[in-house]
Amino acid sequence: MTEVLPLAGFTIGITAARRADELGALLVRKGATVRYGPAIRIVPLVDDTELYQATTRLLEEPIDVVVATTGIGFRGWVEAAEGWGLGDALVERMSSASVLARGPKAKGAIRAAGLSEDYSPASESNAELLQHLLESGVDGRRIAVQLHGEPLPYFVDTLRAAGAEVIEISVYRWVGPSDPGPVDRLLDAVLDGSVHALPFTSAPAAASLLALARRTGRLPGLVDALTHRVLAACVGPITAGPLAALGIPIVQPLRARIGALARTVAETLAERSPRLQAGGRSIELRGQAAIVDGQWWEVRPAPMPVLGALARSPGRGGRRAELTSALPGGGEEHAVETAIGRLRTSLGGGQVVQTVVKRGYRLAVDA
Repeated sequence: MTEVLPLAGFTIGITAARRADELGALLVRKGATVRYGPAIRIVPLVDDTELYQATTRLLEEPIDVVVATTGIGFRGWVEAAEGWGLGDALVERMSSASVLARGPKAKGAIRAAGLSEDYSPASESNAELLQHLLESGVDGRRIAVQLHGEPLPYFVDTLRAAGAEVIEISVYRWVGPSDPGPVDRLLDAVLDGSVHALPFTSAPAAASLLALARRTGRLPGLVDALTHRVLAACVGPITAGPLAALGIPIVQPLRARIGALARTVAETLAERSPRLQAGGRSIELRGQAAIVDGQWWEVRPAPMPVLGALARSPGRGGRRAELTSALPGGGEEHAVETAIGRLRTSLGGGQVVQTVVKRGYRLAVDA
């Protein structure tokens, strides 16, 4: 018997721009079907006047602390300085400062520049980084903060309120996708039930998807889908912020890693998959498929929501009129009959789905 991969039957949407292929490959390896809809894109500011001015301002006087929040941003900053002929001066200036790294990628970029970090929080969070700075004392100190695609007003304003001079280093920015078509279609797929999970790797991507839904009048539907049907998974608490603000339940891995995020998605979907014994068979529902006695059966789009509705009340079942609401786009009672016929075929025949005379259908749940 062929092994059934843990995410077989599930369709997962990816809104990331950076590292989307890496996350997608991990999910596909676990059996998932992946739909890409980048909600953001990265715009580097190598030639940006603002970045040049911030760098030259930093070089005017000694700097006390340098905060690196992302590896790609710190590397981009050093590379931009090299392009302006300021690379050696920038590294030399930072070598006499206390260099702090938010996480391992920022650490790697710092070391690649020939520097070494003095502190990196175990949580990989900006909040813990800020707490460390405040506890060490920042009054009168000059601090450079490399931003990670969008402003960090709370972080920066708190340092300034504590007496620090803060130089904000914006190396790149998140902006909307150049082609909004894929993310727009992904949003529709979430709403129509053909996507079963949305893992997010950055707060800007989550915020951008919510903003698209709000602009197009689909936000209530998206919040409802992510609350009741579609798994929302985030790589860390910062990423989860825009979703949590709307009360959307979120799962996240213990460590903020792409691989850990993929494992969390697989484990959570497996935990949520309905399992039952019906018609003498063991059945597990998997997104757009069912595993019957360990064998894979793909279920067509119309019968699958009907099967889901029957599985929610397997012994009682549902009336034909009630089951029409489970069909994509609704329908009439004869459409339910057609879906039930296809469902029986998809489950290998037998007596898994029973007809209840003058009422409707139910799963023949074993005692």
